[in-house]
Amino acid sequence: MTDLRTRLLLGLCALTLFPLAATASMPRAVDDGLTMGAPMPRRASARDLRGNQRALRELTGEKATVLAFLGIDCPLANLYTPRLISLEARYREQGVRFLAIYSNETETLPAVAAHTHDKGMPFVVLRDFGQRLADQLGVDRTPEVVVFDNTGHLRYRGRIDDQYSVASRKAAASNDDLANALNELVAGKRVTVAETVCDGCLLQRTPLDPGMEGITFSRDVEPILQERCQACHRPGQIGPFPLMSYKDAASRSRMIAEVVEQRRMPPWHADSRFGTFANDRSLSEDEIATITTWVAEGAKKGSTADAPPPVEWTEGFTMKNPDSILSIPEPMEVPAEGVLEYQYVTTVTDYGKDVWVQGVELSPGNPSVLHHALVYIIPPGRSTSLFNRLSSALVNWVPGSMAKVNPPNSATKIPEGASLLWELHYTPNGTATTDKPLMALDFTDEPPERETRFTIFADFRINVAANDPHHVEEHTMRFRNDARLVSLRPHMHLRGKSWTYQVTFPDGRNEVLLSVPNWDFNWQTEYFFTEPIDVPKGTVLSSRAIWDNSADNPLNPDPAVSVRYGRQSFEEMMNGWVKYDRVRE
Repeated sequence: MTDLRTRLLLGLCALTLFPLAATASMPRAVDDGLTMGAPMPRRASARDLRGNQRALRELTGEKATVLAFLGIDCPLANLYTPRLISLEARYREQGVRFLAIYSNETETLPAVAAHTHDKGMPFVVLRDFGQRLADQLGVDRTPEVVVFDNTGHLRYRGRIDDQYSVASRKAAASNDDLANALNELVAGKRVTVAETVCDGCLLQRTPLDPGMEGITFSRDVEPILQERCQACHRPGQIGPFPLMSYKDAASRSRMIAEVVEQRRMPPWHADSRFGTFANDRSLSEDEIATITTWVAEGAKKGSTADAPPPVEWTEGFTMKNPDSILSIPEPMEVPAEGVLEYQYVTTVTDYGKDVWVQGVELSPGNPSVLHHALVYIIPPGRSTSLFNRLSSALVNWVPGSMAKVNPPNSATKIPEGASLLWELHYTPNGTATTDKPLMALDFTDEPPERETRFTIFADFRINVAANDPHHVEEHTMRFRNDARLVSLRPHMHLRGKSWTYQVTFPDGRNEVLLSVPNWDFNWQTEYFFTEPIDVPKGTVLSSRAIWDNSADNPLNPDPAVSVRYGRQSFEEMMNGWVKYDRVRE
């Protein structure tokens, strides 16, 4: 069955590659690109999965560099992906670096991240927006490979080997073209066969056409900014500039179009194939098309009469009109430099009764130095031990955090007279400063039907090997009572690469609840399910985390050292935060 399915896919690919007659809508062909022996283009670059523009000259191997052009839906590319992974493992210690390049115009950055996560690719993945890199190198099909030597000169271009083609597949390859070229380059020899013909899927060179026109800021774009962007892009919030007016947006229109079209903003890293989330910040295809069409048509303002009324934001928060705002007694002093231990500050509540928190949000006074913050509920007479803290968290803040709202009829109890323990972790930025975080709370009018718990299952035994681009660890927890999952939040540090939560029910069923194939330390989101998920007693929740502790990770503090669990950002964590609720006792 697998063989038949593959042949059918290859047949479809063949129809795409060899149509019966040429038409005006056929994708344009590229020229031959670089001539053999030519140097790598000086400005050749593409974006990595985090959205960073990466220059190829900074990603070369000591002996050779392999650029493998792939496509999500290309049958041949998918057939050859395991072989590329095997070849990368074989040649990594010999000074050869592999890069995966995705150039199809219709493939989004999140889709590429999900595809490479599924395939377990251990090497750097780049998205070639505008197909500039493919054009420079003369690539028009996937899975074509391009190889540069240790001096950055083109030495091989073509197929991986001859086992698979559009119309046939053999039991084994007769010519291991890529491996042969690498063996000769590693040995310091001239490549005998420098070019071969790559059979495969043509690159898709035309993007999808949304068919929109006549877009104005006031009528079409401003409502999207209010709903999706202004929570962060307004004075006093984490956004680097405001998007509160036509002038704000129009003066940055080209940049706005680029980051929304590439799905870099608004930040949202959950794989759309798994779960639906109430706090999904991602833009719809229509919203993206509206913004990009507005920019392409000249960023017209339109009639002010068409504009929506301005949103009344509460200063310092994304929540609107909270019931209570709390803070620590005095500002925290943060020195200009050094490594700071966690700071703990206690405040005592004085509500005069038990209160039930429906929504809560932390807001730093100075987000440039606050690495993270947690607030724990310490009932009267209880100690502040690690166990008590981790089993009674109220709220956390990390870069990118927004308001946390529990489902209807579900809330977190703050007992009368309880203390709130603030855990504050600061990272000096070169200038002595202060920080005084705030916390906003919304309460229910009556005790709810269900009580919400926010806890953690952490693996303190992790040991991420030095120079490992794909280090995997797994950890589990078991529910001792019937419950409902409300939210999940993975937490790693600078070497984090991806995270997956999976649940195994008592009847043996498995389900992926959340996949974050492109972990971003700067945007550590808590993912709230649109509808809570029932987890009967005995259900096992597992987390699978992957780290990139190689030199290819631009955030890596030091790839030469193995990394264990630790509090500082240059160490690592595997903290699986879980919010669940159960019937109130």
